[in-house]
Amino acid sequence: MLTELRDLVATHARADLRTPVPGLLLSEVDTSEPHHSLAEPLLVVMAQGGKRLLLGEQVHEYRAGQYLLVGTDLPVTGHFLGATPRTPALGVGLTLRPAAIAPLLLEAPPGRFPRTPPASPIATGDASPELLDAVVRLVRLVGHPADAPVLAPLIEQEILWRLLTGPHGGLLRQIGLADSGSHSINGAIRWIRENFAEPMRIDELAKLSGLSPSAFHRHFRAVTALSPLQFQKRIRLQEARSLLLADAGDVARVGHLVGYDSPSQFNREYRRLFGAPPGQDAARLRAAAAPGPQLP
Repeated sequence: MLTELRDLVATHARADLRTPVPGLLLSEVDTSEPHHSLAEPLLVVMAQGGKRLLLGEQVHEYRAGQYLLVGTDLPVTGHFLGATPRTPALGVGLTLRPAAIAPLLLEAPPGRFPRTPPASPIATGDASPELLDAVVRLVRLVGHPADAPVLAPLIEQEILWRLLTGPHGGLLRQIGLADSGSHSINGAIRWIRENFAEPMRIDELAKLSGLSPSAFHRHFRAVTALSPLQFQKRIRLQEARSLLLADAGDVARVGHLVGYDSPSQFNREYRRLFGAPPGQDAARLRAAAAPGPQLP
């Protein structure tokens, strides 16, 4: 089953990850360079190779035959393990939609799923034969796009059910519940993502989330493994890197665009995250023809 999944991904993967099947992403990466991204709620099944993912001080690693679950929007840093042009890392991603998860929670018998909140917004585990089988059938539809509108939602439902009834079902359940801890701060996460260059007022974000400031800090860190300020910094610096990669321009101007009034602070924090000053980092990435989108 894993061999077929590897062959399917190698055949159908595109540079922009997209496929004709809604929500299904395929990835082929031939470099082990660190990659910084903003991960959305997602299932990733590794078909070949492996990846190490960092969120704050947490380290998550998954390899061929294993899966990764991401429970909310998170700024993460990762690198593929030993990926080369001859043996690229191959992965399958599936966007986790609350609207697809919620009906399964309603249809299940009472007490079917654990109610204990997940310990982390990211989880990894071994893909069961049943889960792998469903993922393979979903990827097969890339070669049969006319069948996808009817069959893809049914297979997606099966995949979600396998995850809900697996060891990390609590994380998926949290995505599907409108009253879960993650949803209470999703509005704040979305505001920071869309307004990262603006000053952040914790009192207003806490009010938006329906929480006291202290409870907001606690819930935010529980969901993202980062403080609100750390989260905002990651978003700002990742956006700055994208701007510099597209157009070297004036480094100080880019820092100002993403919310930094102090060029020295921008340079210091950029170097701390990416390992080199902004101009030098952007030049290195352009010279190396930096890879496009990647799965977390």
